[in-house]
Amino acid sequence: MKTTTAIQRVLAAQTPRVQPGPVRRPERAPQRDKMPTALFENAAGSRSYSLYLPPNHATRGMPLVVMLHGCKQDPEDFAAGTRMNRLADELGFAVVYPAQSGRANVSTCWNWFQPPHQRREGEPSLIAGITREVITRHNLDAKRVYVAGLSAGGAMAAIMGNAYPELYAAMGIHSGLGYAAAQDLPSAFAAMQGKSARKARGASTKSIPMIVFHGDGDTTVHPSNGEHTVSGTLEKVEKGNANGRGYTRTTHRDADGRVVLEHWLVHGAGHAWSGGSASGSYADPQGPDASREMLRFFTQS
Repeated sequence: MKTTTAIQRVLAAQTPRVQPGPVRRPERAPQRDKMPTALFENAAGSRSYSLYLPPNHATRGMPLVVMLHGCKQDPEDFAAGTRMNRLADELGFAVVYPAQSGRANVSTCWNWFQPPHQRREGEPSLIAGITREVITRHNLDAKRVYVAGLSAGGAMAAIMGNAYPELYAAMGIHSGLGYAAAQDLPSAFAAMQGKSARKARGASTKSIPMIVFHGDGDTTVHPSNGEHTVSGTLEKVEKGNANGRGYTRTTHRDADGRVVLEHWLVHGAGHAWSGGSASGSYADPQGPDASREMLRFFTQS
């Protein structure tokens, strides 16, 4: 099994340099991974989940990434668009994809805007339960567990990082919203339009590191939602270009020098996973590779 240090070396060697690169052409849709599914139940109800374990790696002590899909998506679609399973093959980590139920939300959105689902109950308790179940069953490393999501899944990832800071070591939010940015459907739409009176927060109790991606051309979730408030100081602002799109990366550190927030604003990008695969929905083949950058950030946290 590769250690965290080994994973960091691979990521560092393959991260695109801050130079103009070629625009990736839309890919032919490959056959999607057929991941085994399971059902988790607790007092809040039940949710299914899909699990990917790279076949050529021992699972004991392996890191885990919890991936939360966006509205109108499912685990297979999200896995295809983010290419996260391909990176799991390369770097040696497990990926679990909880699935929202159409009975809980007709568009299969996580209900991030409802107060019962913004704390340690409801949907967060189901996602946390799935996380713990997978760790236990496959002897994964409980200290290297990360959560990331897109859009509504990104908003739920922010909730998970706040509600369960002892469970997750870092969180990734792509085209999403901050913790408890809304309290009902009207305020959710207001927040998505950038009209929320509530500031997006990175953490409510114990702070865990956070990486954020957002396109400045996003008309579904306003880019201002990526401007999270954290207890850290601005360290540096970098500008670059990757896979045909420019970006601005801003880094914040705490008093101990630890990175608490890395914010990527992808110029010209819309509501889609940056550097993703056209074989999945809401994925933009152009731009910095959000999946790889999130994994680099997670392993350094």
